Amino acid sequence: MKFGFSRARRALLVTAATGSLLAATPLAGTAGAATAPAPTVTAKGAFVLDSSTGATKFSKAADTKRPMASTTKIMTAYVVLTTSGLDLNRKVTFQQAYVDYVTKNPYSSAYLHAGDKVRVGDLLDATLAPSGCDAAYALADTFGKGTTRADRTKNFIAQMNTKAKALGLTNTKFDSFDGNSANNSANNYTTPRDLAKLAREAMKNSTFRAIVQSTGVSGTVTDAAGKQHTHTWANSNRLLGSYAGANGIKTGTNTPAGPCLVFSATRDGKSVIGVVLAATTVDTRYADAKKMLDYTLPPAKTGMRTGEFKLRELPAGANQD
Repeated sequence: MKFGFSRARRALLVTAATGSLLAATPLAGTAGAATAPAPTVTAKGAFVLDSSTGATKFSKAADTKRPMASTTKIMTAYVVLTTSGLDLNRKVTFQQAYVDYVTKNPYSSAYLHAGDKVRVGDLLDATLAPSGCDAAYALADTFGKGTTRADRTKNFIAQMNTKAKALGLTNTKFDSFDGNSANNSANNYTTPRDLAKLAREAMKNSTFRAIVQSTGVSGTVTDAAGKQHTHTWANSNRLLGSYAGANGIKTGTNTPAGPCLVFSATRDGKSVIGVVLAATTVDTRYADAKKMLDYTLPPAKTGMRTGEFKLRELPAGANQD
């Protein structure tokens, strides 16, 4: 079940790296105009493509390989959603190993408990919206093949790489199901161009789209004692509900990657998908995304005034990722 958080406590004003307010620029309201200069973004890598045609709309170091943090979970979900005979209502028993994975490491959690029986569809919610690494682990263990958990997760990651190859993502390699490589290595990598291409494919799936465009999701689980509980998860993508037309997709932050963001938006029938890798801060990834969206989309007819951009505030305790 999807829902929108209708009341934010206080909207945060995005500032540039200098701390100054994002000011109105010639880009605002001139998307697609031949005279509009390409924006300057602070992230090390960035890319925007046209969702319909795949054509490049903006590019910065688009083919430089970089770690991608939790944006990896786009592929995790894509592998599950393209599994033959997928049953979203299939129940999975949450294991202690998944809980231990996020309690022993500084990883974002969906806060599910050992013994919980959870629908596959709700595990997808918990993987994509709050970026639950424990939920991603559960999916990898469930949809991987092998006699041990280690074998199954290894096989699932192999499936991720097989999908990447099939999609022509020649500069992408996965060594984890959630973007957290062993010893904080940089061996789980992609490029802005490859990641945008992956997101474009994933957005063709209606279940994926429904999750990533929601400011929050909820699911009902049955605990080990047989009691039902409803879990609610805020979407860590604060562009949703803040930028007119924003409808996805996934955040990501860890030590090797820095702040990352895969984003999408639609205005007046025109849709784009963009990527920010290695942003300077968690907030400037959204500022960079706004600049690229302003540049590549028609101006908003309603919503924020030109030059003004306020981020949706997440509920207390929600994952920032």
